[in-house]
Amino acid sequence: MAKTQLGARVDEDVAELAKKRAADLGLSIGDYLARLVQDDASGLRARAVDAAARFLAEHQAVFDEAEEAQQPPRGARAA
Repeated sequence: MAKTQLGARVDEDVAELAKKRAADLGLSIGDYLARLVQDDASGLRARAVDAAARFLAEHQAVFDEAEEAQQPPRGARAA
């Protein structure tokens, strides 16, 4: 497949994040950006976010219980 060069200006912090994430995945920045666009265009990202939201809604009580278990009892004071 022929490649086309694109140009974009982004904040330095965004550029650094893109470079680091691409390196973490073993991809060039171009391949990383292509993957992001393909995932977005295919709806993969939206489906993943929807699935995560459904999971949290379904299991929120478990997370709440775990968080409450880590809290010190009310009225307890540090010595």
